[in-house]
Amino acid sequence: MLDPRRLLTFREVARERSFSRAAVALSLTQPAVSQQIRALETQLGERLIERGRAGGFALTAAGELLLAHAEALHERLRLAETQLEDSVGAARRLLRIGAFPSALATLVPPAIGRLRVAGGLEVGALQGSTEDLVAAVRDGRVHVALCFQDASAPRREHEGTRRVDVLDEPMRAALGPQHRLAARKRIRLAELADDPWLAATRDGLIVRGCRAAGFEPRLEVLTDDPLATNSFVAAGLTVTLTSELLAGHLRGIALPALVGEPVRRSIYAVTPPAGAHLLVASFLEAVRASARGER
Repeated sequence: MLDPRRLLTFREVARERSFSRAAVALSLTQPAVSQQIRALETQLGERLIERGRAGGFALTAAGELLLAHAEALHERLRLAETQLEDSVGAARRLLRIGAFPSALATLVPPAIGRLRVAGGLEVGALQGSTEDLVAAVRDGRVHVALCFQDASAPRREHEGTRRVDVLDEPMRAALGPQHRLAARKRIRLAELADDPWLAATRDGLIVRGCRAAGFEPRLEVLTDDPLATNSFVAAGLTVTLTSELLAGHLRGIALPALVGEPVRRSIYAVTPPAGAHLLVASFLEAVRASARGER
C-alpha cells in the first residue's frame, strides 16, 4: 500500500514545482523530500517527475495520474479534520448551510426557525453556485448544501459527496402585469417564444425548457437575483420562469401555470459521504416542512 505521507509530499512537490520550495512548505529538509519521492518511484517502478538539466520540471503520465489521487487524499484528510473538530463541544450545535439563491430566500429561513425552536442552534449560511457549494461540502466549509437540477435531465451526482433528494417542484411563467397573457391562469411555454427573456445562465434550466418547447429564448437579462428578476418582469421588460416556491414571494407580476410538459426542477442536498453532521437530517426534514408550508 502507498504511504500517505509520501503521497502528500509528492503533491506538495508537484504543486510547488520545486523540491526546495516543497521542503520549506512541509518544514522538511530538501534531502528528506527527495528521499521520499525516490522511495515512491521505487515502490511504483515508475518515474513521476522529469528533471531537466536547466531546472525544468514536468510530471510524467504516471505522475499526473498519481497527483489526482494525492489531491483527493489531501481533500479527504482536510474534511476528516474539519468533521472531527465539529464533532466535539459547541460545534455539535453549529450547522453551516449552503444554498442557491431562491432556496436561501424561501426554504432555509423557516427551516432554521423550526430547528431553533429546539434551542441552542447556531447557523452559518452561504450562497453559491452548484460547483461552489459542492466544493464547500468537500472541504468542510459547509455541512450540507441545497442544490437543484432540471428534473428531466439525468440524475446528477457529485464525486466525493452523498446526494439526498428533497423535493421536486414545477416552474411557473412570470409575466408583467400588462403582458398580453397576464390574465390567463395557464399558458403554453411556446406562447412566449417571441418575448425578451431573463435567465440565470445561457444554458440552464430555463433555456433548456424553452428549447424543449421548440424555441430558442432571446435572452436580454442574465441574473439569478430574485429581487432583480421581480423588478425586470414587473416593469414589463422581460419574461422568465420562476419556481413555485419563489412565486409566492414575488410582487406585481402574473404567474400562470405551464400546461403540456411543464418545466420542473429537483432540489437535493449534498452532504459528505460519511460522518454527516448530527443536525443535517433534522435540517432536511425542516426544509421539507418549509416547502409544504410555502405551497
